[in-house]
Amino acid sequence: MAAESAAVEFRIDRRSGVATYLQIVQQTKQALRLGVLEPGDRLPTAREVVEATAINPNTVLKAYRELEREGLVEARRGLGTFVRRTLGGAPDATAADAPLRTELADWARRARAAGLERDDVGALFTAVLDSTYGTNGMNSTNGTNGTDSAGRSHEGDQER
Repeated sequence: MAAESAAVEFRIDRRSGVATYLQIVQQTKQALRLGVLEPGDRLPTAREVVEATAINPNTVLKAYRELEREGLVEARRGLGTFVRRTLGGAPDATAADAPLRTELADWARRARAAGLERDDVGALFTAVLDSTYGTNGMNSTNGTNGTDSAGRSHEGDQER
């Protein structure tokens, strides 16, 4: 029985400033987190991605090698590239995330109704994530002397 490609389509934004291979890596990881891709699923072949996106096949292969290096996929000679493991929490994470997804979808609809463009929403969401989780894996400080980008001290600050 031949393996079918998983239902993942890569969208390349040439204006984003993000390298094309990284966009493929990021979109694959997102599909793994959301349960769109599961262990055993076959990723689209380089040829399929090239036909759909008009990018260089070496770019696709570079992305797949990066995913393989991270242990997320494995290349099987003559068969394709297959998902090895998912990202995210427990197997029932999708069910647990459903209320949050619903709230976020409602918020996104309100933002759109308020006239915000997709890029505006993305920037706002990223800013909130950065202030909540910190940028580049750090708290909301810039990593030097316990100050944030405005120079305010956060020494001794505690979670609220």
